[in-house]
Amino acid sequence: MEDEKKTEASEKSNESVGPAGPRENVQDQEGATASAGQAGNNTGAQLADNQGNKAGGRAGVVAGDNAATADASGAPQKKTGATADAKTASVDSSSGVVASVEYVRGQLHAVIAPENISGYKRDADHLLWTGLKDPSDEELRMTCKNLSFSKLATKEIVKRHYRPKVIDYGDYILIVAVTISRENKKIVYGEMQMIFGQSFILTVRRGEAMTNTPLRKRLEGSPELIARGSDFVVAEILDGLADSYLALAGSFEVDVEQLEQKMILHGFRESDVRKLYKMRRDLLRVHTSIAPVIEICTRMSVVNLTFVEQDSQGYYRIVADRVARIDDQMNALRESLAFAFEASQMIAQAHQTDITKKLASWAAILAVPTAIAGIYGMNFTNMPELNWTYGYPLIMLLMFLICGLLFRQFRKTGWL
Repeated sequence: MEDEKKTEASEKSNESVGPAGPRENVQDQEGATASAGQAGNNTGAQLADNQGNKAGGRAGVVAGDNAATADASGAPQKKTGATADAKTASVDSSSGVVASVEYVRGQLHAVIAPENISGYKRDADHLLWTGLKDPSDEELRMTCKNLSFSKLATKEIVKRHYRPKVIDYGDYILIVAVTISRENKKIVYGEMQMIFGQSFILTVRRGEAMTNTPLRKRLEGSPELIARGSDFVVAEILDGLADSYLALAGSFEVDVEQLEQKMILHGFRESDVRKLYKMRRDLLRVHTSIAPVIEICTRMSVVNLTFVEQDSQGYYRIVADRVARIDDQMNALRESLAFAFEASQMIAQAHQTDITKKLASWAAILAVPTAIAGIYGMNFTNMPELNWTYGYPLIMLLMFLICGLLFRQFRKTGWL
């Protein structure tokens, strides 16, 4: 009965005041209010179950009361059944929502579903961090609408990106970064969008290359870091992205060293050359994906915005320097592969030259007995040497002497 009375009061309040947008149909508003109240009851019940071991029946009553309360002006319905030391919970495992949490002075305050964040209060003490993973276009448009994004920004956020970029919309900034991982020697690309402004962050991830859950838990363990604002949290996300780039560079470095050792010991085969070319191509693509992040972080370190503090700007400069060093490392690995390929070609060419020298040396040595045998095999009638007693031993001695002298000379010059 108490829930029915509160629902009726909420409906009357919505009829008298009206939502934040144009009022076209009262029945549609009542249906939306009832749906929001039902969603709030479901989420409140889940939070009450999670806190049952600590607070007993009292937590269920508080969660139910909070879930049944609706703001007449379209303000978000907050589930305050979670305590400050509670872990971040997923809003809906079947949707693209990973977590949507409100923090007050760095402390976890409430879990707010994306459909209920319309009219969220933005001030220095609050921070709303909504994380989406592989969301549908409808779900993403709904979230952007509830955060009062422009149509141009919504269109940019919904579409997929393949290059990093930063766009300043005045009240908020969109940063797009490419996430990269390496699985079974194959490069897997993803996308990370960070839209942040005064007291809110929206992160949109596509792909499995990176997750923000460990970072969120670490920051929740240090509330003073979250209290620094959305600009600092985004800088932390970019720093985590730099860590993933560093791990990727380490993976490439191991493979490059193995190829170099194989080249030195055994030389390159055709399959090795194909592998080397593929790795160089992957390194070039990685370079084109992470190099713009340097420019983005550098720009964030000098931009003058009300929601980007000077302390955070210094952190963006640090991230820019880290990514620049990683990019230099990637370029060095690519150059190492190029040098390894050139060195293998030089080694192969030198080996062919040695073989050619040996063949030429033996051909010159064997040419002497061939020439002598050819002369005496022409069957001339007048050949005095054929009648000499020592003619044959003398010719054999002469052939061995000349061949020996040639062998000694070729051996001395390094051809044999």
